[in-house]
Amino acid sequence: MTETLFTNISQLVTPAPGMQRGAAMRDLTVIPDVAMLVSGGVIRWIGPRADAPSNAQEHDLGGVAVVPGLIDPHTHAVWAGDRLADFEARVQGVPYEEILARGGGIRSSMRATGAASVDDLVALARPRLEALRDSGATSMEVKSGYGMDFDAELRMLQAVRALQTEYGLVPTLLIHVPPTEGRAEYVQAVCHDLIPGVVRDGLATAVDVFTEREAFTVAETRAILQAAKTHGLQTKLHADQFHAIGGTELACELGALSVDHLEASGPAQIAALAASDTVATILPGVTLHLGLPAAPGRALINAGAAVAVGTDLNPGSSPVFSTQLALALAVRLCRLTPAEALTASTVNAAAALGLSDRGALAPGQRADFLALHSPDWRDLPYTLGANPVRNVFVGGIPV
Repeated sequence: MTETLFTNISQLVTPAPGMQRGAAMRDLTVIPDVAMLVSGGVIRWIGPRADAPSNAQEHDLGGVAVVPGLIDPHTHAVWAGDRLADFEARVQGVPYEEILARGGGIRSSMRATGAASVDDLVALARPRLEALRDSGATSMEVKSGYGMDFDAELRMLQAVRALQTEYGLVPTLLIHVPPTEGRAEYVQAVCHDLIPGVVRDGLATAVDVFTEREAFTVAETRAILQAAKTHGLQTKLHADQFHAIGGTELACELGALSVDHLEASGPAQIAALAASDTVATILPGVTLHLGLPAAPGRALINAGAAVAVGTDLNPGSSPVFSTQLALALAVRLCRLTPAEALTASTVNAAAALGLSDRGALAPGQRADFLALHSPDWRDLPYTLGANPVRNVFVGGIPV
């Protein structure tokens, strides 16, 4: 097995492996002038260059900082069509309800996505995933959810599967928007037909539900997520984006991997997350694009919760094609420190996807890491409008 020794690292910066919560999110290990040995896609050793094995192939990184590969725990990167008319209308003050009445909004994305083939969806998603990868994302979750019609949902997940190995994707079945009629029958069909079919074909590892006044109720969400658990899938929720109606509390009760958005979360929701092992995934791109209040990242960490950061890349509410930018926005909009933002975008984002083998630079972890342009890692959260990432390595191999 070929061994590669990465040398000339100005500083190697990493959180500890595993989910970190509260004040521990600020605890980074910073090692100057270090070398890292990789074989079989896994980190084997980290230490002074003088103590490194002499028979490894050397890769000089040029005196820059190295951090773990970023993990994007919340994207909707597979869609067809665009929402440019919605964007223009919204900035002119047109209410979302009127945009929907004109045929826009999320249902326009559903129409366009439902009309696309798997090949179409793969071709559309690839450059989006490439942009996320270039920004530092070495693992990415991708949700369905623009189908409503079950065949369209399955085509979305088939597109994710076609790209899965190439980009390190984690597929999630998202139950996003209820039909205008026949809600009870739709929920029953999701539980008894769609979820078992997805499991049979191995198309997803988790089920997510949008729990909101204009989407699914807490009772409907409970039924769907219990069906998911019965069929061996992990669970996640979109909750508290506009109103806190009990989705966060349900996520904590059911032991969901994560509950995402949280812009409308208050003290009760923060306390529930702090007392649970459910990761609080915040999405600052939504705040930037829609002008919503920011998710209470600072309060969540102060209360002892585990916080992750994602892009929520999607055509309507967060056209953010950079995982690094989401990290940087979490510092500005959600009041995370740079160290907390790095932890949120690495080991905690991994935990939000049920992954424990990545997100930290330590022996036994996957050798997914970034070489920055700078000798100081803090350029990663500092930089806006340029890419501070020079090289992306997955399993120790540059991509």
